[in-house]
Amino acid sequence: MSTLPACPQCQSEFTYEDGGMFVCPECAHEWSAQQASPAVEEAKVWRDAAGNVLQDGDTVTVIKDLKLKGGGGVVKMGTKVKNIRLVDGDHDIDCKIDGFGSMGLKTEFVKKV
Repeated sequence: MSTLPACPQCQSEFTYEDGGMFVCPECAHEWSAQQASPAVEEAKVWRDAAGNVLQDGDTVTVIKDLKLKGGGGVVKMGTKVKNIRLVDGDHDIDCKIDGFGSMGLKTEFVKKV
C-alpha cells in the first residue's frame, strides 16, 4: 500500500516522489509535497445572467427567445419558469415549462425574479 497522495489533477493513484515534488506518470502533473494535503472543494455557485445567486426552487424568467432542439418550437423571452432544480452537466437547470414540458436550460439565459 502506498501512502503517497493521488494526483489532484487526474486522481491517478500511481504517483511517485521525486525530490521534494510529487509526480503523476499518467498526466505528467507535478506538485510540491507541501501542497499534498487535499484542498477543500468549494460548493458550486450558480448565477443567472445578472450575477444573482440561484438556488433550487427559485423562479426565473427567460431573457432571450430560445429555439428548442428537434424543431419543437420557441420558448419566448419573458417566460416564467417556477421551481427550478440546479444540476451539473451540459445544462445548469432542470425545469418544467408550461406548454413545453421538462427541459434543461443554461443559467446564462435566465434572470432571477
